[in-house]
Amino acid sequence: MKMLRFRKGNQEQWGWMMGEDHVTPMRKLGEAPGGEVFPLREVEVLPPAEPSKIVCVGRNYADHIKEMGHSFGEDLPAEPGLFLKAPNTLVPSGAEVVYPDWTSELHYEGELAAVIGQTARNVSEEEALGYVLGYTNALDLTARDKQKSDLQWIRAKSADGFLPLGPVLETELDPNKTIVRTWVNDELRQEASTELMIFPLAQIISYVSRFMTLEPGDVILTGTPSGVGPLAHGDRVKVEVEGVGLPLEIEIS
Repeated sequence: MKMLRFRKGNQEQWGWMMGEDHVTPMRKLGEAPGGEVFPLREVEVLPPAEPSKIVCVGRNYADHIKEMGHSFGEDLPAEPGLFLKAPNTLVPSGAEVVYPDWTSELHYEGELAAVIGQTARNVSEEEALGYVLGYTNALDLTARDKQKSDLQWIRAKSADGFLPLGPVLETELDPNKTIVRTWVNDELRQEASTELMIFPLAQIISYVSRFMTLEPGDVILTGTPSGVGPLAHGDRVKVEVEGVGLPLEIEIS
Protein backbone atom coordinates (compact mmCIF):
# COMPACT_ATOMS: atom_id res chain seq x y z
CA MET A 1 0.00 0.00 0.00
CA LYS A 2 1.07 3.57 -0.63
CA MET A 3 1.39 6.19 2.11
CA LEU A 4 1.47 9.93 1.50
CA ARG A 5 2.51 12.82 3.73
CA PHE A 6 0.65 16.01 2.92
CA ARG A 7 -0.54 19.39 4.11
CA LYS A 8 -4.16 20.50 3.95
CA GLY A 9 -4.77 23.94 5.32
CA ASN A 10 -2.38 24.36 8.23
CA GLN A 11 -2.33 20.68 9.14
CA GLU A 12 0.42 18.24 8.15
CA GLN A 13 -0.66 14.60 8.19
CA TRP A 14 -0.19 11.14 6.74
CA GLY A 15 -2.68 9.31 4.58
CA TRP A 16 -3.21 6.30 2.36
CA MET A 17 -3.31 6.73 -1.39
CA MET A 18 -6.63 5.76 -2.93
CA GLY A 19 -5.88 5.04 -6.57
CA GLU A 20 -3.46 7.52 -8.12
CA ASP A 21 -5.25 10.78 -7.41
CA HIS A 22 -6.97 10.60 -4.01
CA VAL A 23 -5.81 10.32 -0.40
CA THR A 24 -7.57 9.37 2.84
CA PRO A 25 -6.04 10.78 6.07
CA MET A 26 -4.85 8.73 9.05
CA ARG A 27 -5.46 9.85 12.63
CA LYS A 28 -2.24 8.02 13.52
CA LEU A 29 0.49 6.58 11.34
CA GLY A 30 -0.38 3.10 10.07
CA GLU A 31 -4.09 3.34 10.82
CA ALA A 32 -6.29 1.36 8.41
CA PRO A 33 -7.81 3.30 5.50
CA GLY A 34 -11.21 4.82 6.01
CA GLY A 35 -13.04 8.08 6.46
CA GLU A 36 -12.81 11.22 4.35
CA VAL A 37 -11.16 11.12 0.92
CA PHE A 38 -9.48 14.15 -0.70
CA PRO A 39 -8.45 14.66 -4.33
CA LEU A 40 -4.67 15.10 -4.55
CA ARG A 41 -5.17 18.46 -6.26
CA GLU A 42 -6.62 19.79 -2.99
CA VAL A 43 -3.55 18.98 -0.85
CA GLU A 44 0.13 19.94 -0.81
CA VAL A 45 2.30 16.84 -1.16
CA LEU A 46 5.25 16.76 1.27
CA PRO A 47 8.38 14.58 1.38
CA PRO A 48 7.32 11.23 2.91
CA ALA A 49 9.70 11.42 5.88
CA GLU A 50 10.54 13.60 8.88
CA PRO A 51 14.11 12.52 9.60
CA SER A 52 16.53 13.38 12.35
CA LYS A 53 19.22 12.19 9.92
CA ILE A 54 19.65 10.91 6.39
CA VAL A 55 22.24 8.14 6.07
CA CYS A 56 23.64 7.58 2.59
CA VAL A 57 25.76 4.84 1.06
CA GLY A 58 28.35 5.89 -1.49
CA ARG A 59 29.82 3.62 -4.16
CA ASN A 60 27.32 0.79 -3.67
CA TYR A 61 27.26 -0.29 -7.35
CA ALA A 62 30.48 -1.55 -8.92
CA ASP A 63 29.82 0.16 -12.27
CA HIS A 64 29.35 3.52 -10.53
CA ILE A 65 32.66 3.08 -8.70
CA LYS A 66 34.35 2.57 -12.05
CA GLU A 67 32.69 5.53 -13.75
CA MET A 68 33.84 7.79 -10.91
CA GLY A 69 37.43 6.77 -11.60
CA HIS A 70 37.97 4.71 -8.46
CA SER A 71 39.69 1.34 -8.42
CA PHE A 72 39.12 -1.47 -5.94
CA GLY A 73 41.28 -4.08 -7.63
CA GLU A 74 39.83 -7.54 -7.42
CA ASP A 75 38.06 -6.91 -4.13
CA LEU A 76 34.85 -4.95 -3.53
CA PRO A 77 34.62 -2.61 -0.51
CA ALA A 78 34.59 -4.54 2.76
CA GLU A 79 32.13 -2.19 4.50
CA PRO A 80 29.54 0.36 3.35
CA GLY A 81 31.01 3.81 2.71
CA LEU A 82 28.67 6.18 4.52
CA PHE A 83 27.98 9.90 4.53
CA LEU A 84 25.14 12.08 5.84
CA LYS A 85 22.76 14.52 4.24
CA ALA A 86 21.02 17.08 6.45
CA PRO A 87 17.21 17.29 6.78
CA ASN A 88 17.20 20.74 5.13
CA THR A 89 17.91 18.98 1.82
CA LEU A 90 14.41 17.48 1.64
CA VAL A 91 11.97 18.76 -0.98
CA PRO A 92 8.88 17.02 -2.39
CA SER A 93 8.17 15.66 -5.82
CA GLY A 94 7.09 18.51 -8.03
CA ALA A 95 9.59 20.93 -6.51
CA GLU A 96 11.65 23.45 -8.42
CA VAL A 97 15.25 23.12 -7.25
CA VAL A 98 17.51 26.14 -7.64
CA TYR A 99 20.88 25.52 -9.30
CA PRO A 100 23.32 27.10 -6.78
CA ASP A 101 25.53 29.90 -8.07
CA TRP A 102 28.56 28.47 -6.22
CA THR A 103 28.78 25.25 -8.26
CA SER A 104 29.23 24.53 -11.94
CA GLU A 105 28.78 20.75 -11.63
CA LEU A 106 25.36 19.91 -10.23
CA HIS A 107 24.87 16.16 -10.79
CA TYR A 108 21.88 13.81 -10.48
CA GLU A 109 21.99 10.44 -8.68
CA GLY A 110 18.76 8.41 -8.69
CA GLU A 111 18.34 5.96 -5.80
CA LEU A 112 16.09 3.67 -3.81
CA ALA A 113 15.34 5.16 -0.38
CA ALA A 114 13.97 3.50 2.74
CA VAL A 115 12.23 5.32 5.59
CA ILE A 116 12.64 3.83 9.07
CA GLY A 117 9.44 3.07 10.97
CA GLN A 118 10.66 2.15 14.45
CA THR A 119 13.74 2.67 16.59
CA ALA A 120 16.55 0.42 15.37
CA ARG A 121 19.62 -0.26 17.48
CA ASN A 122 21.92 -3.29 17.13
CA VAL A 123 19.49 -5.07 14.82
CA SER A 124 20.43 -8.19 12.89
CA GLU A 125 20.37 -8.41 9.10
CA GLU A 126 17.57 -10.97 9.39
CA GLU A 127 15.39 -8.50 11.33
CA ALA A 128 16.47 -5.28 9.61
CA LEU A 129 13.78 -4.92 6.94
CA GLY A 130 11.12 -5.24 9.63
CA TYR A 131 12.17 -1.77 10.84
CA VAL A 132 11.34 -0.15 7.49
CA LEU A 133 8.13 1.87 7.21
CA GLY A 134 8.27 2.05 3.42
CA TYR A 135 10.27 2.63 0.26
CA THR A 136 10.40 5.55 -2.13
CA ASN A 137 12.24 7.35 -4.93
CA ALA A 138 15.19 9.61 -4.11
CA LEU A 139 17.35 12.05 -6.05
CA ASP A 140 20.72 12.61 -4.38
CA LEU A 141 21.79 15.93 -5.90
CA THR A 142 25.53 16.55 -5.67
CA ALA A 143 27.79 19.52 -6.34
CA ARG A 144 30.50 17.35 -7.84
CA ASP A 145 33.16 20.07 -7.98
CA LYS A 146 32.71 20.84 -4.27
CA GLN A 147 32.72 17.14 -3.43
CA LYS A 148 36.25 17.12 -4.84
CA SER A 149 37.48 20.43 -3.44
CA ASP A 150 35.99 20.68 0.07
CA LEU A 151 37.41 18.99 3.17
CA GLN A 152 34.01 17.42 3.93
CA TRP A 153 30.95 16.85 1.72
CA ILE A 154 28.66 19.22 3.62
CA ARG A 155 28.29 21.77 0.82
CA ALA A 156 28.41 19.16 -1.94
CA LYS A 157 25.63 17.01 -0.47
CA SER A 158 23.63 19.04 2.06
CA ALA A 159 22.65 22.28 0.37
CA ASP A 160 19.00 23.30 0.50
CA GLY A 161 16.91 21.20 -1.88
CA PHE A 162 19.58 18.57 -2.53
CA LEU A 163 17.28 15.62 -1.71
CA PRO A 164 14.01 15.47 -3.62
CA LEU A 165 12.10 12.53 -2.09
CA GLY A 166 8.80 10.85 -2.79
CA PRO A 167 6.04 11.32 -3.60
CA VAL A 168 4.77 8.18 -1.81
CA LEU A 169 6.00 5.39 0.44
CA GLU A 170 5.29 1.87 -0.78
CA THR A 171 4.97 -0.49 2.17
CA GLU A 172 5.14 -3.70 0.12
CA LEU A 173 8.32 -3.83 -1.95
CA ASP A 174 11.28 -6.19 -2.16
CA PRO A 175 14.26 -3.79 -2.01
CA ASN A 176 16.56 -6.52 -3.30
CA LYS A 177 14.67 -7.08 -6.54
CA THR A 178 13.59 -3.81 -8.08
CA ILE A 179 14.82 -1.46 -10.80
CA VAL A 180 16.03 2.12 -10.35
CA ARG A 181 15.64 4.42 -13.36
CA THR A 182 16.50 8.09 -13.88
CA TRP A 183 15.46 10.28 -16.79
CA VAL A 184 16.69 13.77 -17.67
CA ASN A 185 14.41 15.61 -20.09
CA ASP A 186 12.73 12.28 -20.93
CA GLU A 187 16.05 10.63 -21.83
CA LEU A 188 16.81 7.50 -19.81
CA ARG A 189 20.18 8.01 -18.09
CA GLN A 190 20.24 5.35 -15.34
CA GLU A 191 18.74 1.86 -15.19
CA ALA A 192 19.91 -0.90 -12.86
CA SER A 193 18.58 -3.61 -10.59
CA THR A 194 19.07 -3.33 -6.84
CA GLU A 195 20.30 -6.93 -7.06
CA LEU A 196 23.57 -5.31 -8.19
CA MET A 197 24.05 -3.41 -4.94
CA ILE A 198 27.27 -4.40 -3.18
CA PHE A 199 25.59 -4.02 0.21
CA PRO A 200 21.86 -4.85 0.30
CA LEU A 201 19.55 -2.71 2.40
CA ALA A 202 19.23 -5.18 5.28
CA GLN A 203 23.01 -5.23 5.67
CA ILE A 204 23.17 -1.43 5.55
CA ILE A 205 20.52 -1.00 8.25
CA SER A 206 22.15 -3.60 10.50
CA TYR A 207 25.61 -2.05 9.99
CA VAL A 208 24.47 1.50 10.76
CA SER A 209 22.41 0.44 13.79
CA ARG A 210 25.51 -0.96 15.50
CA PHE A 211 26.89 2.53 16.12
CA MET A 212 24.02 4.95 15.37
CA THR A 213 20.46 4.54 16.60
CA LEU A 214 18.02 4.89 13.72
CA GLU A 215 14.84 6.72 14.71
CA PRO A 216 11.36 6.65 13.11
CA GLY A 217 11.39 8.95 10.11
CA ASP A 218 15.10 8.56 9.37
CA VAL A 219 16.01 7.98 5.74
CA ILE A 220 18.47 5.50 4.24
CA LEU A 221 19.76 6.13 0.71
CA THR A 222 21.12 2.93 -0.83
CA GLY A 223 23.49 4.35 -3.45
CA THR A 224 23.25 5.17 -7.13
CA PRO A 225 24.01 3.02 -10.16
CA SER A 226 26.17 4.12 -13.09
CA GLY A 227 24.99 6.82 -15.47
CA VAL A 228 25.29 9.89 -13.23
CA GLY A 229 25.94 13.19 -14.93
CA PRO A 230 25.55 16.98 -14.97
CA LEU A 231 22.38 19.04 -14.95
CA ALA A 232 21.59 22.44 -16.42
CA HIS A 233 19.05 25.18 -15.77
CA GLY A 234 15.65 24.07 -17.00
CA ASP A 235 16.36 20.34 -16.87
CA ARG A 236 13.54 18.05 -15.80
CA VAL A 237 14.56 14.99 -13.76
CA LYS A 238 12.44 11.93 -13.07
CA VAL A 239 13.37 9.02 -10.79
CA GLU A 240 11.36 5.82 -10.64
CA VAL A 241 11.89 2.84 -8.38
CA GLU A 242 9.88 0.05 -9.96
CA GLY A 243 7.08 -0.97 -7.62
CA VAL A 244 6.74 2.37 -5.84
CA GLY A 245 4.12 3.25 -8.42
CA LEU A 246 4.45 7.03 -8.72
CA PRO A 247 7.69 8.64 -9.96
CA LEU A 248 9.60 11.52 -8.41
CA GLU A 249 9.73 14.53 -10.71
CA ILE A 250 11.52 17.88 -10.24
CA GLU A 251 12.82 20.75 -12.34
CA ILE A 252 16.14 22.58 -12.05
CA SER A 253 15.75 26.36 -12.17
